[in-house]
Formats: sequence, C-alpha cells, structure tokens
Amino acid sequence: MSAVAGETTQPCPECGTEIRGDSRFAAWCAACDWNVDPNEPRPETGRLERAERALARRHGEQLLGEMLSGREPRPRRDASAVTATALALTVHGVTLALAAGGVWCVVVGRGGAGMVAGLVLLVLAWALAPRVSQLPDDRPVLLRPDAPELFALVDEVARTVGTRSVHAIAVDGSINAGVTTYGVRGRRLLVLGMPLWEVLTPAERIALLGHELAHYANGDTRNGLVVGTALRTLSLWHHTLQPISHPSAIEMAVNALYVMPRLLVRGVLALLVRLTSRAGTRAEYLADRLAARTASTQAAVGLMDRLLITGPLGLLLRSEANRAALGGARSAREARARADELWDLLTAYAASVPDHEYERQRRAGARRGHQVDATHPPTHLRRACLLAGEPVAAAVMPQERRTERIAAELAAARTEVARRLLRDGFGD
Repeated sequence: MSAVAGETTQPCPECGTEIRGDSRFAAWCAACDWNVDPNEPRPETGRLERAERALARRHGEQLLGEMLSGREPRPRRDASAVTATALALTVHGVTLALAAGGVWCVVVGRGGAGMVAGLVLLVLAWALAPRVSQLPDDRPVLLRPDAPELFALVDEVARTVGTRSVHAIAVDGSINAGVTTYGVRGRRLLVLGMPLWEVLTPAERIALLGHELAHYANGDTRNGLVVGTALRTLSLWHHTLQPISHPSAIEMAVNALYVMPRLLVRGVLALLVRLTSRAGTRAEYLADRLAARTASTQAAVGLMDRLLITGPLGLLLRSEANRAALGGARSAREARARADELWDLLTAYAASVPDHEYERQRRAGARRGHQVDATHPPTHLRRACLLAGEPVAAAVMPQERRTERIAAELAAARTEVARRLLRDGFGD
C-alpha cells in the first residue's frame, strides 16, 4: 500500500455525479452511496462472539437513545448486575470446591484410588483457577523512573476522570490500547499500541488515555475483580474443552466426553455475557464522555475517526513487514533506521487520508455496524453520542514541551516495537 496520493475523477455509474477520489482508496459516490462499502466484512467466527456483538449493538442503540434524551445512564447495581455477581461467585465456587475436594481426597484417601482422585481434582482446580497476570516480558514495559513525563500526563488524566493512575505502561505493536491489572495486589497496567499512538494528535492521545482510565471510574463490571475474573475463567474452560481436531480413536472418545461440559460452560458464559452486556456498553459510552471532558469533544471524535482506519493502517504495516522480509538481513544500524522510517511512513499515511475516505468509512461503518471489538457499541453510535449537545472544552491541554519529552521517553520502546513488527510481521 502506497502512502502517496493519486487524484482520480470519474462519473458515478448510478447517478452520473462526478466522483473525485484518491487512487489508494475505493471510489464512491457521496450523492447516492454507490460503492460506499465495497468490501464484505469478515465473517465472525464463534457463536459466542456473534451473540456478544449483537448484544453490544442492541444495547448501544437503546443506551444512545437514553443519553440523547438527557437521561445519562449512570452505573447502578440493577438486577442484572446482582445476578452476574452471584453467577460469577458460583463459578469461583466451583473452582474452590474442586480444590477442597482434592485436598479432602488426598487427606482421607491414604493412598490408592482416593489419592489419585484427589490429585486429579487438585490439578483440575489449578488449571481452571483464575490466573494472576504478571508484567509482560514480550514487549517493552515502562515504570515511573523510565518515563516521568508520560506518567505525569497519565496521572493528570486519571485525576480528571476521577480514578487512580497506573503503575506500569506496556508498549506493543497493536493498533489499540487498554487497561488491565497485574500481580496479587491488582496493580494497574496501561497497554499502548504504538501504531495507534503514533497516528494520533497530542489531544487525541489525551482522549485515548481518558477513555481507557475512565473504565476504572465508571463501574465497568467486566473489569471488576469478581465478574472480570469469572469471565476469564469461563473463557479458559471453554477453550480447554474445545474438541480436538483430526482426532484419533481415543481422542474421539475424549471429544465425546467433553460435549456436555462444553455445552454447560458455553451456556453459563453466554448468560454472564448477556447479564453484563448492557453495563459494559454503558461503560463504553461513559468512558467516551469522560474522554471528551478530559481532552475536548473534538479530540474524542477525532479518536473515533482514527479507529475507523485501523484496517488500512494494518495493511500498511503488513506490507512493510513483507518488504523487510524480502530485503534480507540488515546491519543493526540499518535495522534501526528502517524501524524509525516505519513510523514516519505510518504517520504520513494517516495524515494523508482524505476527508472523503473518513466519510466513506463512517457511512460504511454505519451500514455494517462497525465495532472496535465484540464488547463495544458500534463506532458510529459512539460518535453520534459525542456530537450530541454542546461541545466540551478540554480539561487537560496538550503542551508542546511535554509532548517532546514524552516522545524522547518512548524513543527506545518505539524503535524496539517497530523492529519487532518488521521482523515478526503484523497480525490482528
């Protein structure tokens, strides 16, 4: 994919209106929407993902209506939240019961079959127990002494949205960002995808930080200790019980044995997703609102638009990784220079995307219900919610000196991530 624009002109086959476009993107007609969505969306794999995405769309439309009517849906402990918490505690109770049963069998069994059964139960409980995440070792991780200016900005954003700041920041090659916890004390980790960070303006970066940190401030039960870990545990169970592909005779028997437990786990997981879907969708809208109040409505809307071009950005990264692979081995100096060139190319490409392509992406996204992932409401609904009412000014303003110092603090991680992208390739 080229970063160089080439202007094109043609009549619309449907209505005859003159179409002025860019050779890098699909030609389409703004008058009649001809060819506005030429690419079929990728099929969604998995029944659970399809159901989760459908719930996010439905609740997204319902909650948008509430927010546009002035009834901002604040977090609340409704019947669904209480039921979800009870169900999550039951899931954790099953794991605890397996562990207790295993200990009892080992103590009382005194060898023989009882000991074997106890060990099996203990191994099963250990395998299915919620895991305490650790700091990632497969990507650059920054602590406060490594990036004081970046942490100062994150701290300021956290105070603005009304929550605690993070303890560490991981940088990777995804076109995304997120927050999670690590360690037994539940320390907070912010994950910044460098390709997304690079193409955002300083104000849009503040909006991104505001949105992610807002998940800790708005009662998002899916990020909570009880429900969040239960969802991860059920997902682990569901993955563990998946049928073995191309099974042998013994593996066919194992697959048959897994059928009922798998259906039970899938049902419980689907129920927990349904119970938390509305709260999760509400949390996304509220996070967008807090992002706008932190960085301004204009910056939050700009962030939404950038999320619409993650597909083309990913294609560009894959193209550059393929070119690097065909180029063969390079010296350390050449590899570093090529890594820095990658970000220059990516930011230049993002800056050159014309307004009519963003408009096409918005219309196509509205048609197909584009979502960042299965848990987010459709992007066009999030954008409409941000644009409703009077624009909000920024509470945290970008500062040129701070932006430069943050760039210097991220320089080493920036180069390392680019080198990994060029060496290992970009994957969704």
